[in-house]
Amino acid sequence: MHYFLELFVVLVLGSVAMHVSDPGVASSLESLRIDGNLSFHDVSLAARDFGNRYRLLPSAVLHPGSVSDVAATVRHVFRMGSGSKLTVAARGHGHSLQGQAQADGGIVVRMENLRGCETKVHDGEQPYVDASGGALWINVLLECLKHGLAPKSWTDYLHLTIGGTLSNAGISGQAFRHGPQISNVHQLEIVTGKGELLNCSAEENADLFYAALGGLGQFGIITRARIALEPAPKMVKWIRVLYSDFASFTEDQEMLISLKETFDYIEGFVIINRTGLLNNWRSSFNPQNPVQASEFDSDGRILFCLEMTKNFDQDNAEIVNQQVEALLSKLRYIPSTLFQSEVSYLEFLDRVHVSEVKLRSKGLWEVPHPWLNLLIPRTRIRDFAAQVFGKILPDSNNGPILLYPLNKSKWDNRTSAVIPDEEIFYLVAFLSSAPSSSDHDSLDRALKQNDRILDFCKQAGIRMKQYLPYYTMQEEWRAHFGDRWEDFARRKGVYDPLYILAPGQRIFQKAVRSS
Repeated sequence: MHYFLELFVVLVLGSVAMHVSDPGVASSLESLRIDGNLSFHDVSLAARDFGNRYRLLPSAVLHPGSVSDVAATVRHVFRMGSGSKLTVAARGHGHSLQGQAQADGGIVVRMENLRGCETKVHDGEQPYVDASGGALWINVLLECLKHGLAPKSWTDYLHLTIGGTLSNAGISGQAFRHGPQISNVHQLEIVTGKGELLNCSAEENADLFYAALGGLGQFGIITRARIALEPAPKMVKWIRVLYSDFASFTEDQEMLISLKETFDYIEGFVIINRTGLLNNWRSSFNPQNPVQASEFDSDGRILFCLEMTKNFDQDNAEIVNQQVEALLSKLRYIPSTLFQSEVSYLEFLDRVHVSEVKLRSKGLWEVPHPWLNLLIPRTRIRDFAAQVFGKILPDSNNGPILLYPLNKSKWDNRTSAVIPDEEIFYLVAFLSSAPSSSDHDSLDRALKQNDRILDFCKQAGIRMKQYLPYYTMQEEWRAHFGDRWEDFARRKGVYDPLYILAPGQRIFQKAVRSS
């Protein structure tokens, strides 16, 4: 039982009821002079996330009216010293998977409520956008498109906050070319664990800049980011093909990401024992050969989907069509499975939100999501696939399985993000959902499958890294960071010496000195 329930004291601050154990904590929070407000009674939402498996109630939720509110709150907790158990977690759109943005008995900062950081697009030879750490990528995109510009690197789902994805990495099918989102940031504004508000970049406070990028929220709360932009296309040619041979599938992906002139987005999917697969595609795509496509049978098979896009505008549509045909001629996919579509750039980038709306209408969005995201070295991807697909996983009915290559050279090793030590490595993402209505054992089964996959990697000596990592013991985190652990721990000691920030990551435990 967390410490705020050990004693039950009710204090009234204006019209707000607060339940805490220590009157000193209550009065100190009351003394904060902020532009926004601290809420003590409607905190249950801050104990939920997309993973839907952890419920850690905070004692208070900060709705910041300004960046100075965030700094003042963290600085207040820091000044309380090591005798206080209070911690602080920044919450974006609530898409953490295992309570990483929760703070048991602490303070959760609702970053989406952050005011005073309007999105501002700057044109020029090297355009960029300044955006709040609490801004959603979809809203930043909409503002940039007004200027004919867009960020270079994306995640598959855009209803995430800037600060949230930059604290991890931010990857999608453009990352082979532009690197992750953390490789496309010019500057950050950060509130450290001491409550300091600092601007940082490669030239100013560089150690903090690189620490925060991919830093899992351990060194500061990102309140503003300056992000690189490029001219935005109007349209996207969207293509899907199927493979039955894994070696051809991965070799073709690796060939495509090595070309100078190639597709703008490249991702892959693993499809195990799915019925009527191509018929499902017809709602969004047109088959190149409708008769052959209708005769294709996906039942009982392990198939691999290669998904690609090529950006275009009306004035270069014919040239792009020729480029697409030339690229497709190099690939070894099953000819009858070529499907194509043309959509707006915005429609493509925001494609997952369409699925979200459908799932919400069926009550299938706010369910447990026992996701597992792995980065697998290229030299071991075939070993991994041979054991996992069809053996550990009998089907892919619980959610998509992504599998596509990334280039190490596009990642900056000065950031806190950890990746395998090979030039090409693969993201393999098991994006399972476990609705209670379908099977009472579905969550338990998915978690056991995840454990079997991790156990296989360990036994087979596959030197993978978890993306969106989750560990519960520091020795596991040490193994995750490897020879970079000492630098990670050093940075923690410099920027958050009392271990106040992001307790839900379970990397560092705040040590409380007894009085």
